[in-house]
Amino acid sequence: MSEPVLSIRGLKRTYVTGAGPLTVLDGVDLDIQPGEIVGLVGPSGSGKSSLLHAAGLLEHPDAGRITVLGRDCSDLPERQRTRVRLATVGFVYQFHHLLPEFSALDNVALPQMIAGTTQKAARARAEDLLGQLGLAARVHHQPAQMSGGEQQRVAIARALANAPRLLLADEPTGNLDPHTSITVFENLYGLARRTGVAALIATHNLELARHMDRVVTLKDGRLEEQVRT
Repeated sequence: MSEPVLSIRGLKRTYVTGAGPLTVLDGVDLDIQPGEIVGLVGPSGSGKSSLLHAAGLLEHPDAGRITVLGRDCSDLPERQRTRVRLATVGFVYQFHHLLPEFSALDNVALPQMIAGTTQKAARARAEDLLGQLGLAARVHHQPAQMSGGEQQRVAIARALANAPRLLLADEPTGNLDPHTSITVFENLYGLARRTGVAALIATHNLELARHMDRVVTLKDGRLEEQVRT
């Protein structure tokens, strides 16, 4: 088996609340292989977002090791963590967080230019990604001129703009109606498959999760592998 894109060992995270300490990650272990799409399910408040933020080097866990493409990133200085994120990780959130004053094309091109891609190349890739997501006719529209599902598809294109090796999605269809959720998920899943990115996708929708290569459940701070039936 090839080296995992993401490897997590013994991840722990506890928050201090008014009711006392709340442990949401209690020794989590997880490997995601190249090209593998993994569903992450669990009740609200179970720690799915905490796991994704730690995996994407956005937050520091209380304990544990996070290895990305064979590199132990657990104790890296913040500047180096940022470089790993820019070069390796793409994020999709429940809310699209698009820049309202920019077009769909520019929202997808901008992260590439920040990473050093020329404007011409960045805009060409942005147009290609948006076209693959069925948004060829919307590339010059601003977010306010698009539907919620269209905005989320722009966010998916933006997450994949820099050709990351790891895609982390936190309830990417959670803010959409059921019909739109299916469309957006199919777009996300299809583009992830075509690009070969490894993906960890948190979702409440068990029907959508069943389409993924495997599903893990976060419960009482631990991950459990779901058995296919």
